[in-house]
Amino acid sequence: MTTIIIGAGQSGLAMSRHLTARSIDHVVLERGEVANSWRTERWDSLRLLTPNWQTRLPGYAYSGDDPDGFMTMPEVVRFLQRYARVSCAPIATGARVTRVRQQEGGYEVETNFGPWRCRKLAIATGACNLASIPSLSAGLPGNVDSLTPLQYRNPTLLPDGGVMIVGASASGIQLAREIRAAGRRVVLCVGEHVRMPRTYRGRDIQWWMDVIGAMDVRYDTMIEDIERARRLPSLQLIGTPERATVDLNSLRKAGIELAGRLVGLVDGKAQFSGSLANHCALADLKMNRLLASIDDWVNASGLARQFSAPHRFEPTDVGSETRLSLDLIDAGIGSVIWATGYRPDYSWLDVPVLDGKGRIRHDGGIVSAPGMYVMGLPFMRRRKSSFIDGAGDDAADLAAHLTQNLNCAAA
Repeated sequence: MTTIIIGAGQSGLAMSRHLTARSIDHVVLERGEVANSWRTERWDSLRLLTPNWQTRLPGYAYSGDDPDGFMTMPEVVRFLQRYARVSCAPIATGARVTRVRQQEGGYEVETNFGPWRCRKLAIATGACNLASIPSLSAGLPGNVDSLTPLQYRNPTLLPDGGVMIVGASASGIQLAREIRAAGRRVVLCVGEHVRMPRTYRGRDIQWWMDVIGAMDVRYDTMIEDIERARRLPSLQLIGTPERATVDLNSLRKAGIELAGRLVGLVDGKAQFSGSLANHCALADLKMNRLLASIDDWVNASGLARQFSAPHRFEPTDVGSETRLSLDLIDAGIGSVIWATGYRPDYSWLDVPVLDGKGRIRHDGGIVSAPGMYVMGLPFMRRRKSSFIDGAGDDAADLAAHLTQNLNCAAA
């Protein structure tokens, strides 16, 4: 086998499509069914954060009658299943990879179906296999449940009592909104975050990010630290039929209590940083810079009459006093949800390509081990790399590199 792709999500399927176009034999190994993570590791009400029109892969795109809507998880699964059929991807489902190791001329991939051997390997298992839970979680009282967004399904399945959500990026704000709407007390711990309106000047913010080229910015053209850019929190966005903007102001008006970043859990008491106002002010500043860049693009393009007038949103209001501690038991908190990010799982990868934090060392998806590639990571080659819309361009680049590598070896 020339190439093995591990993972049949959007990245693995996009890579398969490009390899097929180049007549490179390959197989896609998938531990479950196509789009397994979308199918099994998402909460019930979740929708894509990107509009339907932006759900596009090589040679295939959304073609329904609601381009500005947001897909539910079952709809995402069906979209990827159809894409797999249309592209005739050679997928082995139920093939769980248990170990990958180097061998002469390539790699041996051990699975529950037996070993496979290949010259080139593309890892497309995604960046969100495991929830990142801070070590301070060990101080949580034993009678307070601890769970992550990968385990959460809906408010009715939570233990009785209030809920403290740690983290205010996309997952955190969505869960806070949903759980509060179900009548629960919600305390939201807020650290660094990226505030973003759902719409601006009559268009979805993702439309603006797309048209001004922000999503196509490449990793090798970044002036600032690319590693920091890859670690930035996800945008504070939610996909709803009414295209609602959900920010800290709207959450606070809904009765959600804001606290600073969680810095400690001692004797059943949560301790919060006093930097909430500073974090919010910085997020407001960065959002306004983006909106200004959109306005500049509109003016430079001579298109101002095609869009509504520019405006700015109210600064984040955290109140006159911010909480620095909370006794979880006295406050009736029955569960804590750690919306503190995710990390990939490479426990099966027996090749010396991981850094001290278990992340693959790569240069735009080209791994330091010969013939190995990785896909679907944040800002891997472009800002959109971790989105469905980013899989196609990244796969095209890496498939071209893989082909060139094969040709050089054959010369």
